[in-house]
Amino acid sequence: MKPGKTLALALTIIAASAASATFAAGSMDGHKMHDMDSKAAAATKQASHPVPAEIRKIDASAGKVTLRHGPIENLGMSAMTMAFPVKDRASLKNFKEGDSVSVTFDKIDGKPTVIDMQRK
Repeated sequence: MKPGKTLALALTIIAASAASATFAAGSMDGHKMHDMDSKAAAATKQASHPVPAEIRKIDASAGKVTLRHGPIENLGMSAMTMAFPVKDRASLKNFKEGDSVSVTFDKIDGKPTVIDMQRK
């Protein structure tokens, strides 16, 4: 192969590689996948606000309370009835089923957890 043709072939390969890399980088921007982790992190970094709830069941031995609660914004949860672990198990003795409470939630070890509960 002549030196001129070799140079032309090499430049074509380099140009094609550069164009391919530019296309690939540009095409990911349209999917906004690079924002997914930051949005998930932002959701868990929101300040926790007290949520109105009603105690449905207390399981002091397991350290859990079942609550019918409003939306938990800092955890991205809608209103529902669900059992939660309680950070301070001993505090459960201060409550009974049917109590209206104000509850603050956060994630502990990756699990939604009651970190504070006050009677209304």
